[in-house]
This record gives sequence, structure tokens and C-alpha cells, in this order.
Amino acid sequence: MGTPRSRDCRCRSEARRIAGVSWRSRHCPVLLYPGVANRGKGDGDAAPGRPMISVVMPVYNAAPTLTAALESLARQTERGWELIAVDDGSTDASGAILEAWARRDRRVRPIRAERRGLVAALNAGLAAAAGSLIARLDADDLCLPERLARQRRCLEARPGVGLLASRVRFGGDARQAAGYARDVNWTNRLLTHRQISLARFVESPLAHPSVMFRRGLIERWGRYEDGEFPEDYELWLRWLDAGVRMEKLAEPLLIWNDSPTRLSRRDRRYAKDAFYRLKARYLARWLSLSNPHHPRVIVWGAGRITRKRAQHLLDRGITVEAFIDIDPRKVGRRIGGRPVLAPEDLPPPGRAFVVSYVGASDAREQIETGLEARGYRCGIDYILAA
Repeated sequence: MGTPRSRDCRCRSEARRIAGVSWRSRHCPVLLYPGVANRGKGDGDAAPGRPMISVVMPVYNAAPTLTAALESLARQTERGWELIAVDDGSTDASGAILEAWARRDRRVRPIRAERRGLVAALNAGLAAAAGSLIARLDADDLCLPERLARQRRCLEARPGVGLLASRVRFGGDARQAAGYARDVNWTNRLLTHRQISLARFVESPLAHPSVMFRRGLIERWGRYEDGEFPEDYELWLRWLDAGVRMEKLAEPLLIWNDSPTRLSRRDRRYAKDAFYRLKARYLARWLSLSNPHHPRVIVWGAGRITRKRAQHLLDRGITVEAFIDIDPRKVGRRIGGRPVLAPEDLPPPGRAFVVSYVGASDAREQIETGLEARGYRCGIDYILAA
């Protein structure tokens, strides 16, 4: 398998084939971004007759929400876009809705595919896309009118940025889906590349349907991978690992609806343990480059759940020297041959590296505040991983 080499050789038959793409070794030199000189093929202006922006939308049995999503695109102040809508074997009216829109608006390009799943549909959309910029949209979400224009202008003005997301509005019931609403509020706080990069091991720092990125990222670092993990989170971790600069606009430009059919509610690839297995792969590599005490770390959290999360790091060669915990029943004991220390027993900054696996948001903030008060610096002396 290999990454696509030229937009001119893409056609709908390739899109229907829905091939996967390998990606270069993480040991390759980072050439793409920041800097104009490092821009990959396809990062410049659109060729004559081609749209600047390709919006990729996978569709599966989305008839109740699809029309609203399409109308939100039709209302865009940006006119230079195409929609690649990959109908992933829908059995409802989704296909008919897309065909009707395509007859009205030539920018709407439906692709009918056999049922292969989300990742295959996404990669089919990327293969068929003609634009130099790729935007994502889901069939149950809504773009605000300035979304495409604002992201395009910002990427044109900032050639060192490879991917640009935006804040989002929560489109569900914040009481009934309080956890999801908290996640939206958390990701909306991450605007700069540094904030996104340092928060990447807590949770996915970007709302997938809010992103716009340069075609060169796909051609250099590969498309979505299919596996026992969330496909968007893996892509962000891989691209960040490769040195891609990511930022987020402060304006909310997407309404992120909390659909009852959302895959994150029912697909095992979005289960908690799938996230921790995935992030351990990239966290272990990040630690090998960023932890001056590698492979030794101290893990914050000595409970059963945090130890299970840390086991994924152990499996990748990281050495856990000790645990930190506030529970007096644990402090002073040894668990798995490792001492459990109280927070006040932490070595001074520069003498240890802490990985926090405590996932409760309030506790995470308290841990971060306490570490910073002791002189620990995020990304240098500690990292939050839950």
C-alpha cells in the first residue's frame, strides 16, 4: 500500500476501492511545517477549475439529520468548496437525499459505496477530494456560515499551520449528557499548538468534524488507519508526533450534535481502554524524547484503574519507579514492588518525571495546580495522561 501521489490520478473508481494507506516511520526527519519552505505538494492554491476546499462527509443512515447538515454548507459565505459525501451503504433515504442535492448543486458529489465502515468511507472521501484544503463534517453536525471562509483565510495567512480546528457549540442536552458537555468545554479551552500538544494524552484535543487541514499532510503522513482505536485520535497523535503544527480558532464555527447513534457511544474502538492502549503507543515514544530520566517515571495514582492504565506503558518499556497517591491507606505501602508516596514526598523538580493517570477532571486540575506550585513544568517535568 502507499500514499496517493497525484490528484490527477484520482477518480471515483479509486474512491470506491477505499484503499488504506501506510505512513512513514516516525524516525523520518520532520519536513512538513513549520515554514513555507517545507510545504508539501498540494498545499498551495487550487488549480484552475478545482475547488479550494473539499469537505469530506461519511454518511450512513443519516436521513433525519442530513438535510440540515447540507443546508449548513449551502449557507457558507465561502463559495469555493466541494462536498465529497460517501454513502457507506445506507439503507434509508440518505442516498436519495444526496442525489437530489447533487442535481441542484454541482458542488455536491455523492459516492455510493458498499458498507465498509467509517474509516473506509473517510479514506474514500480523501481519495476523491480535489481541494488543496480538506475540511471534515459529519452528517449530524452543522457548520456556521463563516466556518469554511474563516478557516481558509487563517490557513492562507499562517503557512506554518498544518491543521486548523475551531471551538464548537455543544448541540445536545448538557444535563442529560453532562460528561460529553464537559469534554466539549475542555477541548474548547485548547487553542494554541502548545496547549493542544501538551493535552493530547488526556483526551482527543480536537472535535473531528471541526478540522480543516492541508492535503500535504495526507500525502506525507498518511490517511486514517483502521484498528481497535478511535481513528481521529490516532491521526492527531500520529501527525503531532510527526511535528505537524495544529491550532484552533477561538470562534465556535460548528454545532457538534450529541446524536444517540454516535459511534463513540456504541463502538468498542471508542471504549476507555482503547484510548489508553492507543495513547500509550505515542506517549511511550514522546517520553523517550522528552523525559530526561527515560525510561523511569513516577505515576500519579495508585488505584486499580490507574495501575491498569499505566500497564500499557510498562508493556512498552517504560519503568515505573513509584506511585503517588493521597489515600492514606495506600501511602507507605508497596504495590507491585513499587513504593506509594504522598505528594509531599515527591522529589524536587528536575529529579523525576511524573505521569498522571488520574482521570477525574477536578482531580486532574488539582494535581496540575499542585505540581506547578512545586515548580514542576508541564511537558518538562510532568505530563497529564488521563
